[in-house]
Amino acid sequence: MFVYEKKLQYPVRIKNPNAALAKVIITQYGGPDGELGASLRYLSQRYEMPYPELKGILTDIGTEELGHLEMIGTIVHQLTRNLTVDQIKEAGFDTYFVDRTVGIYPQAASGTPWSAATMAVKGDPITDLMEDMGAEQKARTTYDNILRLSDDPDVNNVIRFLREREVVHFQRFGEALRILTDKLNQKNFYAINPAFDK
Repeated sequence: MFVYEKKLQYPVRIKNPNAALAKVIITQYGGPDGELGASLRYLSQRYEMPYPELKGILTDIGTEELGHLEMIGTIVHQLTRNLTVDQIKEAGFDTYFVDRTVGIYPQAASGTPWSAATMAVKGDPITDLMEDMGAEQKARTTYDNILRLSDDPDVNNVIRFLREREVVHFQRFGEALRILTDKLNQKNFYAINPAFDK
């Protein structure tokens, strides 16, 4: 069960509209390494984790990623509110605008809509945790790239916070993998796995 606190994990207060920057940042809403895929990946993977502490880590991080999704949506909303038609055209935001106006739609910066095909849920705890560590590094790299493109301090402060959380999640998944492999090694998981030993 989730408890929803009606405030963002980190405040988003962007003063200057910037449709070009919104086009880039939206990739963390619905792009291949974005927050929507991350939240659904972790909340789906938790069911096959064999130990409660691992389920707890996936639930905690999956829930936090939902909060990050909300933050990215807020950034894009604040960057695109009150745009003039000229600003929309100049930023090349017209192709998004014609389909979505300024509604927040899960897509990559390329315009590709979000797809569940961008997330992995294998049902094998080791495989899933390795995927999760890779996913957090890909998200961190995407935030690094956004920071390279943005000169807005109001945006950059939030993006730096989100980037930092990706690093923390990577570390937590690393801890989860160590817990898992220690427990599985005690059962000789790799040498003798009854599920595959015939």
